[in-house]
Amino acid sequence: MPVEMTASEALGLWQKVTIEQVRREGPDLTIRQMSILLHVYLVPPPHTVRGLAATLGVTKPVITRALDTMGAMALIDRTRDDRDRRNVVIKRTLAGALYLEKFGDLVIDEGRKLTF
Repeated sequence: MPVEMTASEALGLWQKVTIEQVRREGPDLTIRQMSILLHVYLVPPPHTVRGLAATLGVTKPVITRALDTMGAMALIDRTRDDRDRRNVVIKRTLAGALYLEKFGDLVIDEGRKLTF
């Protein structure tokens, strides 16, 4: 069943989710990093730096910087493509999956608190 919200209600939900996410321990991701992480986990693989740059409309160095940070947090992993060593393949990790599962639960919890 679709949920109907005004722009103010949707922004209010986003505000509550982001405030609660900041309060929790764990990685604090930028919007760009979260977009990359969601894409890697919600869109079937394979994922490459080149492909993510095209999807997000940014340069490959921008993606590389975000992946460097996310890799240090163990949210993603990178390997060279065996078929084409120029390509870097982005892979999911258990830590990344758990992070997004908890984030999804947070969105659900905050959404349930909404009153229309």
